[in-house]
Amino acid sequence: MTARDIIQRGLYFEEFEVDARYLHRPGRTATEADNVLFTTLTMNTQALHLDAAFAQTQEFGQRLMNSMWTLSTMVGASVAQLTQGTLVAQLGLGDIAFPHPLFAGDTLYTESTIVAKRPSSSRPGQGIVTISHTGRNEDGTVVATASRTVLVRCRPEEENR
Repeated sequence: MTARDIIQRGLYFEEFEVDARYLHRPGRTATEADNVLFTTLTMNTQALHLDAAFAQTQEFGQRLMNSMWTLSTMVGASVAQLTQGTLVAQLGLGDIAFPHPLFAGDTLYTESTIVAKRPSSSRPGQGIVTISHTGRNEDGTVVATASRTVLVRCRPEEENR
């Protein structure tokens, strides 16, 4: 008897449960290199991300992590558990907020809650899922929130047997 092959994947539409909360681990410790690389790759010239001397004279006294890095990392942390291999398309992001800054050296922990789901009316075999993401630092302080709507595959017929 041979062992069964198991491929890591996200959830099919039927497997998403409204109100279920997923804690994505491990966390991701932000580094200065992350901040400078992401900021320069995206052509963001904001001195609060790139100029340590300038940032020291500002309200927080140090460089802030680029909020788009925080958002991208928060969404990325959810992929293996929720959408790896089952995502058809990301349909939209909304309700994005950054209530507290994230700094190099902080660790970002992400959790996702399934807010709603419905079968697609125009794409048979696919469904629309709304996910609420929350990012917290190592102290539990919320540093980012976002709502994301995704189109995912339904479970293949051969797996329903």
